[in-house]
Amino acid sequence: MSAFLRISIFAAVGLVFAGFTQVGAQTPEQRGGTPQEEAARIGERSQKMLGAAAKSFREGLIHLKEGDEDVAKARFDAAVGVFYSESLGTQALKACSNQLIESVRVLETPSMRSQAGLAIARVETACGWDFEEELVAAVLARKSRPAGVGATGGAESTADAKSDGSEVRDADEEYERFVRDVLPGFELKGGEEADTEEGRQQLDYINQVVSNRSLGITFQGHPMILQFISYYQSRGRSTMSTGLYRSGMFMRMARRIFREEGVPEQVAWLGQVESAWKPLALSWASASGLWQFIPSTGERFGLRRTAYVDERNSFESATRASARYLRWLANRYNGNWELALAAYNSGEGNVDRAISRAGVANFWAAYPYLPRETRNYVPNILATIIIANNPNKYGFGHVRPASPLQWDSVRVPGSTSLAFLAQASDTTVEYLRYLNPELRTSMTPPEPYVVRVPLTKGKDVIAMFKKLPAGRRGEASLASSYSGETWQSISARTGVPVEQLRAANPGMNVPKGRVIVPITGTGNVARTTSQRPAVKAESSKKPESARKEQSVRTVKVRKGDTLTKIASENKVSVSELAKANGISPNTPLQSGKSLKIPAK
Repeated sequence: MSAFLRISIFAAVGLVFAGFTQVGAQTPEQRGGTPQEEAARIGERSQKMLGAAAKSFREGLIHLKEGDEDVAKARFDAAVGVFYSESLGTQALKACSNQLIESVRVLETPSMRSQAGLAIARVETACGWDFEEELVAAVLARKSRPAGVGATGGAESTADAKSDGSEVRDADEEYERFVRDVLPGFELKGGEEADTEEGRQQLDYINQVVSNRSLGITFQGHPMILQFISYYQSRGRSTMSTGLYRSGMFMRMARRIFREEGVPEQVAWLGQVESAWKPLALSWASASGLWQFIPSTGERFGLRRTAYVDERNSFESATRASARYLRWLANRYNGNWELALAAYNSGEGNVDRAISRAGVANFWAAYPYLPRETRNYVPNILATIIIANNPNKYGFGHVRPASPLQWDSVRVPGSTSLAFLAQASDTTVEYLRYLNPELRTSMTPPEPYVVRVPLTKGKDVIAMFKKLPAGRRGEASLASSYSGETWQSISARTGVPVEQLRAANPGMNVPKGRVIVPITGTGNVARTTSQRPAVKAESSKKPESARKEQSVRTVKVRKGDTLTKIASENKVSVSELAKANGISPNTPLQSGKSLKIPAK
């Protein structure tokens, strides 16, 4: 997850939206002129703002095409900043601004690169823009490169490419493709019917499981459920295996929250069908997050969407909102979970109309009158629940779910830099973004905010904030010191005078552990990473860190490798391996890519 909007752009967002209200409250006469003249002025200013934003966004695309991502981000920031430059709150500008923020997020998030074309098309539609086809094609060609391709276009390896140059999809990519592209129009083929003796026995088993209430929810056994089970046992085997593996990261949290909200825990398996367990999943309908909320429904159930956060992507907040929405739907349909799940997918209106046409509040009776995606959606979830609760019976006993994603939660002051938090918690900004996918900028919101940091690192972050004066939290960095280092050596590599270093670290006579490095008004800190003094030639004993640096080695990723597999082979933890390579623990690996193996 990557930064895409700098905090300075949004420093006055509250004032801007207050301005929207103030301008709307004044009459045209108070502002001077007739209503027609006022409308003309607003129209002219709107066009100027749209033109300025389009110019900056186009420049961002050009720099993105050329591989200059830092400049591209700055131009995208400028495009969004146009809409916060004055108090002009027309509906057209709000629609363009909202879509622009979403599209920029997609363009700057590597894991969402496959959606770049859709993101550009949507912002063109919302804002009335039309960019050159050649430019868009060039951006998409670059955004679709596999992970092993650098900015210069040189691939680290082509061993994983087919003869026609197309990428070989791994199971992880196939699963996302199934959820995003295949499921909405999915049609089961011959050989997956339930009209055999074995099929009837399977249906009897499902009805027995449902009737003894071992699943915690009631639904009707139906041949469509059996067909999805059959699909997952054959053509869709890798799809189900990948989903069961990914579920381990979030299912423990989801079960707890669903239980707290009075929703059967098994219903949490809809996360597998909704998002492939991807916190940043984005659908064609602008639904986002693990639970795929569209903006209006997210707002309806308390998920904030501001210039700073989009809580549809939050782990806990979105999960709780999903549970509350599902409970509300279940109550609406008198405890009928099939209808509740259908409404979660297509909205209450579609389900109500289907029930009206069917003449009875029964999903399978209303089935012919529902959208095709919804007709597939419900039996797909029910099949997933059946398989997940008895994986051995259906041939998935070998799948070991991923370890639960764990973190420490820390309340930090408003507008805290993620770079500072990364240094304080001994991790990378990229990993912090992975743990906090709801954050939309490189800083926390301008009010006290609870962030997730790597497990066991919360106390380190708290300790750093206790040491750092409140007024200097945006003006400091951290540096790691080694045994025997002096303030003079830290001053030499950071460019900060010794007296300022001492003042920022009161009571520390000599550098110890992480030290605070104030950023002066004349420039940034030069370098916070430490370098050990050279070892004398006559000494055969090397410092511990030097031995560790020499012991760091790399391995080449083979086709089918995962971080878990490589970590196991090299006897290191998955989290350490991910951290050493600046990636998240569930990042798919491209064969041929080099991975650093951290020292033991």
